[in-house]
Order: sequence, then structure tokens, then C-alpha cells
Amino acid sequence: MAKYPHELTQLIAFLKKLPGVGTKTAERFAFQLLSWQDHDLSHFAHFLQGLKEKIMHCTECHCLTDAGKCSFCHSPSRDTSKLCIIASAREAYSIDETGAYRGLYHVLGGLLSPIEGKTPEHLRLDLLKARIERLQIQEIIIALDSTLEGDTTSLFIKEEMLSLGLPVFRLAFGIPLGSSLDFVDGGTLARALTGKQHF
Repeated sequence: MAKYPHELTQLIAFLKKLPGVGTKTAERFAFQLLSWQDHDLSHFAHFLQGLKEKIMHCTECHCLTDAGKCSFCHSPSRDTSKLCIIASAREAYSIDETGAYRGLYHVLGGLLSPIEGKTPEHLRLDLLKARIERLQIQEIIIALDSTLEGDTTSLFIKEEMLSLGLPVFRLAFGIPLGSSLDFVDGGTLARALTGKQHF
């Protein structure tokens, strides 16, 4: 059985690192890239090379931005009395698309996972608490995945927030157990936000 050239095999291996991309899809993408014009490939490669330098984390909430504060922190129309705690920046966009939430966000950058070496120190809760006090937040919403890691992290944050004396909510009905927020449709997510419960 014939083997792909080494460079093509490497390209397929890189593409398989993308979520939801298996071998067949990676092969299809790889052959599609080979059919591109040289200037398109060059432009794409140059774009990818500088991607992490141009897209940064907001110094305030750790969402994504290309300069200074992100669009969430910079907007004067946000409800600055509410703070939604999320695991990754991507979830801020998913939640915002529902139109059911207009408060601020705070990105943890991950979930507690002893297997992956993610300990409480990785959550940087001291920065979160300082931000809550500085902004005089009145309501906290924990919007983490309904998984073992998400539930563990949610419970840990809830305990840490008790000293602040603020109401802490968690997304309610509508999100199936074991699901990732990335794959929940807008209607279900909006319903979960609207029906949030004390946590």
C-alpha cells in the first residue's frame, strides 16, 4: 500500500489536532490546501505565524482582543453589576449571541483537573476576587460545562465566593449532563441563562 509523502503525512497530523477532525477529514483538508495557489498558501502561513501575537487576552477579563480591553469590557452598555465566570474565551461569544445576558465576563482559562495538573492555583481566584470587589459586582453566574471537571470547579468557586456575601448562580435547566457549552445551541443556552438558579 502506497504511503503519503512525509510532508503530507505531517500536514495531516497537524490538521488532526483540530477538534472534531479525524483522519479522513484531515486528509481532505490537506489535499485541498495542496490545490491552493502559492500566494494564498504563503498568505495563510504568514497569517498563522503572527496569529498569537495579534490576538491577545484582555488584561481585564481575559477574553480575546486585538488591542487593550476587549469589546465586552470596553462597551458602556454592559451591566457592570453582573459577572459571568467561564472556562474559556470562546464561551463568552456563545453566551452573548443568545442576547439573554448583558453583564461582564471573567475567563478562568481552564477547569480543575488533577490528571492534567490543573490545580486551584491555575484558576487565579485572587485576581477574580479583587476584580469583583473593585467593580462592586452584585451577582455572580458560574457558567461552566456540565462535566465532572466543570462541576468540581463550580463547587470550588462557590465555596471561595461565600466570603464575599454575594448571590452565586449556576446555569440551570436546558444543558444536558456531560455536555460542552461549545455544542449547545443558542436557544438552549438562552433558556439556561434565563432559568439560572442559586448555587
